Amino acid sequence: MFVRTVSLWRKNIYRHWQLYCIVALPVLFLITFNYVPMFGIQIAFKEFNPMQGIWHSPWVGGKQFEMFFESPYFWPIIQNTLLLSVYALCIGTPAAILLALALNEVKNQRFKKIVQMFTYAPYFISTVVLVGMINIILSPTTGLYGQLSHLFGVQNVFDILGESKAFSSLYVWSGVWQETGYGAVIYLAALANVNPELYEASKIDGATRLQKIIHIDLPTIRPTIIVLLILAVGGLMSVGFEKVFLLQNMLNLSTSEVISTYVYKIGLVNTNYSFAVAVGLFNSVVGFILIFTTNVLARKYSDSSLF
Repeated sequence: MFVRTVSLWRKNIYRHWQLYCIVALPVLFLITFNYVPMFGIQIAFKEFNPMQGIWHSPWVGGKQFEMFFESPYFWPIIQNTLLLSVYALCIGTPAAILLALALNEVKNQRFKKIVQMFTYAPYFISTVVLVGMINIILSPTTGLYGQLSHLFGVQNVFDILGESKAFSSLYVWSGVWQETGYGAVIYLAALANVNPELYEASKIDGATRLQKIIHIDLPTIRPTIIVLLILAVGGLMSVGFEKVFLLQNMLNLSTSEVISTYVYKIGLVNTNYSFAVAVGLFNSVVGFILIFTTNVLARKYSDSSLF
C-alpha cells in the first residue's frame, strides 16, 4: 500500500512538475522564515547567553513565564492591548461594513469610483507618514491645532498627543481613516455576488432600501464578516507595533504600553532575550486559543467558519 502511494505521488509530480516548480519558491520561503525560526522558541525556557548559543544555554523551565506573570507590568499591558484591539474591532468592522453598504447603493458609477478612491487611498500611506501627519496636525506648539488655538487666544493649549486618556481614540480613529476603505473593498466584492433577481423581487414586493439591506445584502456578506471577525479576534493580542511605538511618549505611557512594545523594550533594548521570547510565546498561544475558540463558536452557531 505504501509503495503504491509513493508511486502515485511520484507520477503526479512528474505529470505536473511545472506547477510544483511554481510553488517551490514560496513554500521554501515559508519554511525558511516561518517554520525554521520556531526552533528558537526554546529560548523561552532557557537562560539564553549569546556566548553559549541556543543549544548550550541552561534550561530554567517556566521561570521566564513566572517572572512575567508576577511582573507589575503584566495586567497593565494586557489591559492596554485588549482595550486597543477591542476598541479598534468594534469601530473598524462596522465602519467598513457601513461604507460598503453605502457604496453599493450608489447608482452614479463615477461618483462611486471617486469616493472609493478617496477612501481607499489612505491605506497606502505608511505608518511613519501617518504618525508624522498626526504630529503636524495635533502638535500643541507647532501643529495646525496649536496654531489655530493660539490664533483664537487660547494660551494653555490642551496636549492631545500627551494625554493618556486620548491615546486609544487617537490610535483607533486614525486607523479607521486609514483602513476603512480597504475593508470596504472586501465587502463590496462579496456584495457583487448578490443575484440581481433578488433586488428585482424585493422592489416588486415594495421593500424599502433599509429592508433590502437587512434581508439581502447583510445575509450575503455574513460569511465574509464571520471569517474576518474570526481572524480579527485571533489578533486581539497582537496590536500593531509601529503606530503604537511612534505615538508613544512618556506622558501617555500608562495607556500606550502594549505587549509588542514591551517585548521590543525588554528583548532588544534591555537584551533580555529569554524573557522577551517568553512574553511573545504567551501572546501567540493566547491568540491561537482565541482564534480556535471563535472558530468553534462560529461553526456551531452559523454556517461559516475559518476551518
